[in-house]
Amino acid sequence: MEVISESLRVTQRTLLFNWLQGSFQYLLGHEIMIFGVKTSDSDAFQYEYFASSRYFGDAQFTDAIELENGLISQAIRQWEKSSLPCFFTDHSKEASYKNYSIYSFDEDELKISELKNFVVHGFGDSHSKVSSVVILARLHQKPNANQAHMLELIMPHLHCALIKVASSRVGFIVNSENSTNIITKRESEILQWLYMGKTNWEISSILSISPLTVKNHVQNVLRKLDVQNRSQAVVKAAKFGLIKIHK
Repeated sequence: MEVISESLRVTQRTLLFNWLQGSFQYLLGHEIMIFGVKTSDSDAFQYEYFASSRYFGDAQFTDAIELENGLISQAIRQWEKSSLPCFFTDHSKEASYKNYSIYSFDEDELKISELKNFVVHGFGDSHSKVSSVVILARLHQKPNANQAHMLELIMPHLHCALIKVASSRVGFIVNSENSTNIITKRESEILQWLYMGKTNWEISSILSISPLTVKNHVQNVLRKLDVQNRSQAVVKAAKFGLIKIHK
C-alpha cells in the first residue's frame, strides 16, 4: 500500500504530519492525533499531538492526558486490557467484536474535551523495550470493522515512524537519559509548585531551602526538558506525566 511505503520516509515531526494529512486520511480520516512513546525504563507515555481542528489546543490536550482522570488516560487503561483497537463515543452501544471494541463516554465529557469520538491502539507491551500508543480523534466515520482492521495493519509501520521521529529529537524518550529518568525528586516537587504558579521565593519558603537553590533547580529543569522558560517547562512536564494536573 502507498501509505505504508510513505511511512518509510517519515523521520521528522514535519514529515509525520504531512504523511498523516495525506494518504493516511483516506484510510483513517481524523482531525486530531495524539501519540505517546515510552521505553521499558519508564512507566508513563510521553505525549504529543497534531490537530487540524481549531477547537483543540494545549489546554484540551493537557486535560486529556492527565494521569488519573484524563479521557485519554482512561481509554488507554481500557485498551491495555485487550490490545485491540478500542473506539470511544457517546452515541453507540458498548460492544465487543472479534477485532475491536466500542465503549461509551459521557456526552458532556467528550464535548468539553473537543475529541468528540476517538479510537485507541498501540504497539508493544510491558515487556517491550519501546512501546507506542496512538489516539485518532474526531473520526470521519462511525466505528466499524474495516477501520479497526486498517489500524491493526498500519500500527506496526506507524510505531516505527513514531520511534524514528522520537529518536531524532534531543531529550526525547528513546535514549536512556530521558527526561523522566533524570528529573530528580526535588526537581519534580519544584515543577509541581511551578505548575501551581509559585515564585522562587514562595517555593523556597514551602520547601525550606534558599531562593538561590530553587533558582538552580529551575535552571536544571529547563535544561533537562530543553525549554526556554517556566511556562514551557510546565506544559512539557504535563505532557510527560511529571506533574499532577488538578481540576
